[in-house]
Amino acid sequence: MSDAQQVGTKSPFLPLLLLACGFSGWIAFQMTQLLAEREALAALKLSQTEPLEQSRKLREALDSVAASTQRLADAGNASAKVLVEELRKRGITIDPNAHTVPPPP
Repeated sequence: MSDAQQVGTKSPFLPLLLLACGFSGWIAFQMTQLLAEREALAALKLSQTEPLEQSRKLREALDSVAASTQRLADAGNASAKVLVEELRKRGITIDPNAHTVPPPP
């Protein structure tokens, strides 16, 4: 080849190398961001386990009180009947035989 032919011909190596380096850098940046977000979400989930467990215990206690109140009303206790009727007016029904099923973790 002569010098005139080599001047007009350009190699695609440098542009492809820059493109590959840029793409690799972008992939590495995205990976580090996703890993950081994953760790943050895991920490957030871990911080919610104790309040969730406390709410489950409170729900079980409330269901137990409601079931006991319903049984008292069924047995003829006037105060319990009034309470159950007021709850029913507000759209709250009590099933004394129901068991609370906790949501999946």
